[in-house]
Order: sequence, then C-alpha cells, then structure tokens
Amino acid sequence: MVMTQQYLSGELSVLLAQLCAVATGRGRACEVERLRQEAETLPIVALGCVTARALRLTDAWCWDSLTRGDMPAFRRQAEVSAQLFEFAVCAGLLTAE
Repeated sequence: MVMTQQYLSGELSVLLAQLCAVATGRGRACEVERLRQEAETLPIVALGCVTARALRLTDAWCWDSLTRGDMPAFRRQAEVSAQLFEFAVCAGLLTAE
C-alpha cells in the first residue's frame, strides 16, 4: 500500500502532538511544536529529518527522566518514542538501524 504525502504528514503531526503532551516543560513542548509545524508544511522529503530530530529529543528526554528518577514520565516518553520510530520505519522515513 502506498502512503500519500497527506497521510504521512498527518500521521507524523499526530505523533508529534502526542510527544508534545509528554514533554516535561514548556521549552520542550515548544521544540516539538516547531517540529510539528515543519511536518505539516515541509515537502515529504524533509519528513525523515523532522522525525530524526524528534527521536533525538525523545532520547534526551528519556535519559533526563531516568536520571531524575521520574519513571512515569519516562514510560510515557518511551511509549510515544517507540510509536514514532515504528511509524517512521514502516513509512520509509528512517531505516531500522
């Protein structure tokens, strides 16, 4: 099945909205909102870069949550990160390396 550009950007936007909801702090939420705007407006070829940046953010957030001992935040962030990664690989936006 071929995914349309609208589907890809829309699904990525939804996942980034979920990521924004698990951000710990307004600054982090703003970072994700910028990525979400890019996902909705940039050409499809840029979606891989947007996704990679979002995954780098979630990786840093997860480590931060673990360092602070905030397991509920870590679980929420890791769950959204896994969904984002799975979508990106299935959509051909990233490779599963």
